[in-house]
Amino acid sequence: MIKSMTGYGKGQGNGEEISLTVEIKSVNHRYGDVTVKAPRFLLPLESEIKKKISARLKRGKIDVFINQDLTSCAAAQPTLNRPLAAAYVALFSEMREAFGLEGEIPLSLLSAQKDVVILKEGALAEDEVRRCLEQGLAQALDVLETMRLAEGEATCRDLEARLSLLEEKVARIGERAPQVAGEWQERLLERLARLNQDLVHDPQRVAQEVALFADRCDISEEITRFRSHLCQFRGLLEAAEPVGRQFDFLVQELNRETNTMGSKSNDVELTREVVAIKAELEKIREQVQNIE
Repeated sequence: MIKSMTGYGKGQGNGEEISLTVEIKSVNHRYGDVTVKAPRFLLPLESEIKKKISARLKRGKIDVFINQDLTSCAAAQPTLNRPLAAAYVALFSEMREAFGLEGEIPLSLLSAQKDVVILKEGALAEDEVRRCLEQGLAQALDVLETMRLAEGEATCRDLEARLSLLEEKVARIGERAPQVAGEWQERLLERLARLNQDLVHDPQRVAQEVALFADRCDISEEITRFRSHLCQFRGLLEAAEPVGRQFDFLVQELNRETNTMGSKSNDVELTREVVAIKAELEKIREQVQNIE
């Protein structure tokens, strides 16, 4: 079953000291493009995160957001930046002696200096972090893929209806096309008769003109290829692997055959059907651009 490239999923991974929330958003894109926004302590795992996502999502612009919720056991702790504090004490003492100032250096002054007191995250066990990450990532991917499958199923139904409509229209073209040359011959003979009733035309020359006209407006090959492309298109609707790019190619080929039929048609009814086919193909093209 085909999948859409649009979807959203959210998952949660919980441990004793840490909880991770994973959100994944995807939209259509020509290739697979994964972007990860996560806390700094997860940077070493960014490449692994991208590989896991790329293994399940082949195409799309995929944004991954990971947020942490530390418990009290591993909460950030205020820590003294001892070298910096010592440097400030030495500086203040030097200022007191240089300017003849009195008094002790108050704690409030020292602690108010930037980065003297810093918040330092508690150490987290790598195994627990990895386990929470895998749990949240798996949940988010499951939800996302469920949404992509649901949208893909809706798209599939729409495409099947449009393909049936195209089959009907190309069938009408196939029925109408062989009649065009014969009708053109009748109109030619009528025009020749109106020009001069005494005019004697050469039947062989008329037959040659009709043969040339029939050859120029023959679209039997285009109809055959068009039907073949439609058959391939239907087959891909049941494919298990990503087929979005193959759909793109087939739509281009269907458009090419339709344009050729339009350029060869010398008949109002055929032209009307060709225009309707092009309109349907444009709607199909918009749909397949969102298929993985």
